[in-house]
Amino acid sequence: MNSSLTHFDAQGQAHMVDVSAKAETTRRAIACGRIRMLPATLAMIQAGNAKKGDVLGIARIAAIQGSKRAADLIPLCHPIALTRVAVEFTIDAAASSIDCSVTAETVGRTGVEMEALTAASVALLTIYDMAKAVDRGMVIESIRLLEKEGGKSGHWVAE
Repeated sequence: MNSSLTHFDAQGQAHMVDVSAKAETTRRAIACGRIRMLPATLAMIQAGNAKKGDVLGIARIAAIQGSKRAADLIPLCHPIALTRVAVEFTIDAAASSIDCSVTAETVGRTGVEMEALTAASVALLTIYDMAKAVDRGMVIESIRLLEKEGGKSGHWVAE
């Protein structure tokens, strides 16, 4: 693990990391998260009966939009050209939850971890927004990076 914080200069001032000397490589990141809810809320989402419409369809589009806005939301995040964003939802009826997994890809000088993490967060927030009228106690949890590859640091997989 690299112990230096790259977003601070020698004087401790925040700055955007200079990536101009880095090679352009194919980069990919996978992030995930979960939203827990009441069983009746999950059933409503699965049945497509939410008053606001297709919850998972809208959350998928929101995730893609969110991935493209990461640099607008996170002050020192580089704006990058995404080449692909894929969003998958998995229903866990036993846990009364929905898992979201996002894969973001680019060819560039910096990674796409923040884009994948932002997308997963926005997807789960969208599910909350669309179902909050019937379940304000939903819990968003476990947003994390699962895997990244490309660039100088190579391939990394969460344990």
